[in-house]
Amino acid sequence: MLPQAIGTATVEEFMMARRATGRIGRLDRAPVGRSFLVAALAAAAVAAAGRPALAQSAGNGFLFGAPHTSFTVRTGYDFASANSDVYSTVISELTLNKGDFSSPTLATDLGFSLNPSVDLVLGAGYSRSAAQSQFRGWLDNNNLPVQQSTSLTRIPLTVSLKAYLGPRGRSIGRLAWVPNPVAPYVGVGAGTMWYSFRQGGDFVDTTTTNVFSTVLESSGWTPAAQLFAGSDFAITPGTAFNVEARYEFAKGALSRDFVGFNRIDLSGVSLTAGLTFRF
Repeated sequence: MLPQAIGTATVEEFMMARRATGRIGRLDRAPVGRSFLVAALAAAAVAAAGRPALAQSAGNGFLFGAPHTSFTVRTGYDFASANSDVYSTVISELTLNKGDFSSPTLATDLGFSLNPSVDLVLGAGYSRSAAQSQFRGWLDNNNLPVQQSTSLTRIPLTVSLKAYLGPRGRSIGRLAWVPNPVAPYVGVGAGTMWYSFRQGGDFVDTTTTNVFSTVLESSGWTPAAQLFAGSDFAITPGTAFNVEARYEFAKGALSRDFVGFNRIDLSGVSLTAGLTFRF
């Protein structure tokens, strides 16, 4: 008679147990066929019972309940507006153009679901441009170009509301949640931005024609606002490919190194792509 525990064992474990008890010699008798059949059916039943749980834990099409938190990592390019007089001045004096103030960007978002359609999102971003230039139409005493570098750094920290334009998924029964293939959204937010506008190198005093070396810098915090739109494309129940366009608006006061200039324009449009992880 088979042990009662055979229903939770594999056929190989059953064979090993038979060897250990010295009963393997009976395998050539008629009851063995029935024993083997019982063991095989028991193993198959155990495997079949475990298969739904395995499919669910492996993320095979659904999550246990709708996700309440998301984390997104995005990267792309930030196109600076550069629409203030300090940019106009440095572009006219130096071999720079507006595009030199645009740069790659990196951003993260942490979202908390308020209801099935709206998330509260905490966001942070980083972009930094750096360009080498020369003073237009001037040479130094050694008949060499008058060279300098200019950089613009922007770090926004924002709180936003993100509204999905349709269901981002559907519930099946009381536990399972299946994401929709595409989930477009729009959003609005506000916060603060740290910025740094820096120039270092050689410059020309156009009133005396003297060449001098210095570092000019202005940095600080300023209010910021943003509008954005994007979409999540489901990869698995817990991950999605994200694309987004975002407009950020900010202006900052300049330091005494840039006396006489209006507030610096820190606005821009960013186009990004990344991954969203749902929890």
